[in-house]
Amino acid sequence: MRLWSLHPSFLDKQGILGVWREGLLAQKVLIGKTQAYVNHPQLIRFKKTSDPLLYIGTYLYFIYVEGSKRGYKFDAKKILKYDPKIDKIEVTIGQLYFEYAHLLKKLEKRDPEKYKEDQKRDPQSHPLFRVVKGDVEPWEKSKDAKAFRNPYKLVFS
Repeated sequence: MRLWSLHPSFLDKQGILGVWREGLLAQKVLIGKTQAYVNHPQLIRFKKTSDPLLYIGTYLYFIYVEGSKRGYKFDAKKILKYDPKIDKIEVTIGQLYFEYAHLLKKLEKRDPEKYKEDQKRDPQSHPLFRVVKGDVEPWEKSKDAKAFRNPYKLVFS
């Protein structure tokens, strides 16, 4: 499960379809409709909020908006609740750049055109998140995160 901190505009077709599916799965997990993934680290930041279901729904809402811009027919009725004006969740700049590097590696192989496009852009966060100083998030369990060397020469503190 990957619930990207990056703005959905960075995702290719496979990425946006995947995050829609995985976001819906996360919503099921948070309402107790599945036994799978209940302790998945990607859910920690949503579980820490005052209303995890509202936050995952709002996350999905912004995926829905991006998908609609691209002509995808995501079913907004599947989002149980959302509020685009809720307080944002913090994400560290280190996490954002880790995900950016991770996504670029994927795009280089599966969508070279999107790779070229995204490589020219500075990473932006998903609209639900507010970027703060810091390194890769402690909940990030990817083995690549442990070995991540900041190729962007940013200072994390």
